Amino acid sequence: MAGPGITIDGSGSTANPAIISAEAVTCEQVRPCFSAGDGAGYDPATGVITARPSADAGNSLEYGSDGGLLVTAAEVSCDDVRPCISAGDGAAYDPATGVVSARPSTDAGNNLAIGPDGGLYVPTGAATVTTGCGLTGDGSGAAPVEVATGEWPYACDVDTAGTVIACDSTGVLRGEPRGRVSFTSYSETRDYDDLEVPAGVTPTDVDTPFTLDVTNPDPCLPAIVLVEREADVDFDLPVGAGAGYAMDTDEMVYLRNTGTTAINDTHVQTTKLYQHTLALAPGATATINFPIRLSRGTGGATYNRIQAYIRALLISQ
Repeated sequence: MAGPGITIDGSGSTANPAIISAEAVTCEQVRPCFSAGDGAGYDPATGVITARPSADAGNSLEYGSDGGLLVTAAEVSCDDVRPCISAGDGAAYDPATGVVSARPSTDAGNNLAIGPDGGLYVPTGAATVTTGCGLTGDGSGAAPVEVATGEWPYACDVDTAGTVIACDSTGVLRGEPRGRVSFTSYSETRDYDDLEVPAGVTPTDVDTPFTLDVTNPDPCLPAIVLVEREADVDFDLPVGAGAGYAMDTDEMVYLRNTGTTAINDTHVQTTKLYQHTLALAPGATATINFPIRLSRGTGGATYNRIQAYIRALLISQ
């Protein structure tokens, strides 16, 4: 037995199979089954279901341009918001501009500062210190520790004439090494068996030079070497004889017997001062040679003694 809108044809046999038919359901038959509740709208004539915004005052719900629901936010001004904000410890706030910033303490010794890029900055190794002679500042960002320098009062250029201050292995500041003054001397006497004085005008070596080795004891600075040399030669001069001696090639003494009797062991001691070395390196050694040469021997003049002194003054600077 078929229900409403359903029909069955045929007996159900092979020769006459059963055929079931149903009538189509129309929109008009379905739409009366629907109705709208709260927040929804329904049009039975068209079957369209929609959201239904409230018509109460103050409702900001509406339809957007694409047909969807749209809630329009109310515009909030800066003046509305700023009174809600205030500053606590470590912060600053300007209600007029709305700018919030960090607020470093102004207490003495604070190392927290605002860096050049506007961020909070604590210098590496910053520390509050008590400064003494030669230093200023307390180590804070506002007052870093600095060397207390003065004005260069000299006409020369500080870049070329200024001295150096360096840090030693223990962290102590050190100035340049102090200059030194040292002195060394040498003397020697050589005796001869009344040898004949060379006759030539040009001074002639009659023995090996006297020598003195000087060493700069300063481990840091070069030294100027100033040398003083003294010479003394004993001559025997028969009547009418003459003789002279020289330091290097510089003749210092010439003696001649113009009397009527022989002169024995006559001598004159002379000295010269000169700069031997301008800059002897630290620890270096220089050899000072002192050749005493004889010349202009006449009338059987002889010599029997040569005495030499070499004195060296080393000034490191």
